[in-house]
Amino acid sequence: MKTYVPKMSEVKRQWYLVDAQDKILGRLATEIAKILRGKTKPEFTPHLDLGDYVVVINAGKVILFSDKKEKQKTYYHHSGYPGGLKKIAFAKMKKEKPEQIIRDAVSGMLPHNRLGRKIISKLFVYMGGDHPHQAQKPQPLNL
Repeated sequence: MKTYVPKMSEVKRQWYLVDAQDKILGRLATEIAKILRGKTKPEFTPHLDLGDYVVVINAGKVILFSDKKEKQKTYYHHSGYPGGLKKIAFAKMKKEKPEQIIRDAVSGMLPHNRLGRKIISKLFVYMGGDHPHQAQKPQPLNL
């Protein structure tokens, strides 16, 4: 018996709309990562990009599991040079770049290779309730 491998021309991609208002960041990110990766489809293949597009709105209103985490969570970035460690608190990141919070959480749950970089390009995150993807008619996704 041969193993079925779907052709990229056979892949049907859908658009989903996720409202992040008052959703817990980690639980939201796992569901988004599953959809982006294509794990919700029966023809899932680990080495192919079979996932759907996801549009996230109200990224600035996402919450963490507890208030203690909101005070303690810190994002780190290193420039590669000696002494180049940069850190930013969750509260400041939520105020300045709330889109990056969701993007970092989801990308951490995807493969860390060129497939993962291709998959994360299908994620669109917006701070407010408006988005420019009305023409694709994204289906609302209740998480």
